[in-house]
Amino acid sequence: MDNKYTNNNPPGLSSSEDDSLAATGMRAADTLLRLVPMGLCIAALIVMLKNSEANDYGSVAYSDLGAFKFLVHANGICAGYSFLSAAVAAMSPPSTLSKAWTLFFLDQLLTYLTLAAGTVSTEVLYLAYNGDKEITWSAACGTFGKFCSKATASVVITFVVVAFYAFISILSSYKLFSRYNAPLPHPNSKQQLQTPVFHG
Repeated sequence: MDNKYTNNNPPGLSSSEDDSLAATGMRAADTLLRLVPMGLCIAALIVMLKNSEANDYGSVAYSDLGAFKFLVHANGICAGYSFLSAAVAAMSPPSTLSKAWTLFFLDQLLTYLTLAAGTVSTEVLYLAYNGDKEITWSAACGTFGKFCSKATASVVITFVVVAFYAFISILSSYKLFSRYNAPLPHPNSKQQLQTPVFHG
């Protein structure tokens, strides 16, 4: 007995329509995944930009420390790239080889950039909280506690961004390298290989 639904597609939905819906869903998920880090980067940026404290012992601001200025710049770059990459991911045309390579490279770059900014800032915060007895550098957070708290919040948010971009980098690498066919031996030569094909 014939079954008109043996293609495992829902009734009234063709295979091409099913693929189109799946691709639309993937684009929406990719776009959302790239927009979340943008909000986090802006939050970390604002927290650090407004971070300053003055008391009887003096004053301190994020701009006094190179590591925190680097964190601000890195988060600004991250927010801008997240917005642009989300816009690119949301575009309807199918992915091309150059687009896939560009996103792969830039996703990796942003991951390492935010990781470097967070790591350097963490080292500065460690010294601010604990000091350095070998060079008689006393802890500063006992005096400027509010400043250290805001800086810590900004650094923590930055590491959350790192986690997001690490995941995004894994996805972009999978999208890129999973679209290659395995090299096949040339019919006339065992040593010559065919050029890998990218499915756009």
